[in-house]
Amino acid sequence: MKKIQATLAIFLSAVFGLSLAVSLPGPVVSSEWLAANQSAVQILEVRSNMDSFKSEPEFQVDKKTGKKNLVDVGGHIQNASILDFKNIRVERTIDGKKIKYLIPEKIDFQKMIQATGLNSDKPIVLVPVGMSIGDIDEALRAYWQFKVYGEDNIAVLDGGMAGWLIEGRPYTTKIEAKSNGNWVATAERSELVAGSEEVAAASKNGGATLLDTRQPAQFYGLSKRAYVGEYGHIAGAKDFAPELMVKPIKGALYFWDKNTYMALFKDKGIDSQSPTISYCNSGHLAAGGWFLMSELVGNKSTKLYDGSLYLWTMEGRPVVGVPLN
Repeated sequence: MKKIQATLAIFLSAVFGLSLAVSLPGPVVSSEWLAANQSAVQILEVRSNMDSFKSEPEFQVDKKTGKKNLVDVGGHIQNASILDFKNIRVERTIDGKKIKYLIPEKIDFQKMIQATGLNSDKPIVLVPVGMSIGDIDEALRAYWQFKVYGEDNIAVLDGGMAGWLIEGRPYTTKIEAKSNGNWVATAERSELVAGSEEVAAASKNGGATLLDTRQPAQFYGLSKRAYVGEYGHIAGAKDFAPELMVKPIKGALYFWDKNTYMALFKDKGIDSQSPTISYCNSGHLAAGGWFLMSELVGNKSTKLYDGSLYLWTMEGRPVVGVPLN
């Protein structure tokens, strides 16, 4: 009898576990989907301002309409973990040089994610702040790093935390202590990472499209970030301004659909089906270009140039731009 009861318990446990399993609908999920499947996924909010995780969101009331408008994101979704964007890129030694802004080594990234409390048994939904292109790309950079290290059961919340709050969905400011998780980096996908030599070959021979995801002023060499050594862009690159990535709705930023991105790429002379290497100043905004091309358009021959122009100019490689007065 005890053996039968034990067998029945195992069977019921397996059936119950299957009933809780959920499949992500794609690389992007809506707030409606997340609200309906919240208990079946792991939520990881990606932020640079860690204090906002435990502070109240800030709203402003329109005196004429009485409507509340979101001014600043605060709080987090119940049971969410948090990942500090400032820590997900690290300094590494490459060919005897210390290079900043790079993806951590496999074991270091694994430890970082385990420290957030994430496990390997449930899908992961990344939540950006959702109010600026930069914070959207914070989550997309984390997404790319997860992908490099073998995680495919992962998606990004469309509209981010901003959209969640604007829709009046529940949030909390209470910090819940989390034990280390057991998430494991199962791969090391070099096919998602471009190095300087590969970028140089693409610039010279045109074998892959170089997608520059910075502001046009930086692309043309009218301005630059302080840590980038020279003004301009890599020869042969096509510019795709970060503002084209998303659409604003009621104060939150959302992705366009696949056809819109394909039309935008076509209008800018970018072949959305050819091998592509996305880059920016440091590898942050480049994650947006990579995500659109690889995950939303479906071009799996897309790579991200880690280190981007910071590394490129540190190595003394050439850039081009318009003449400056």
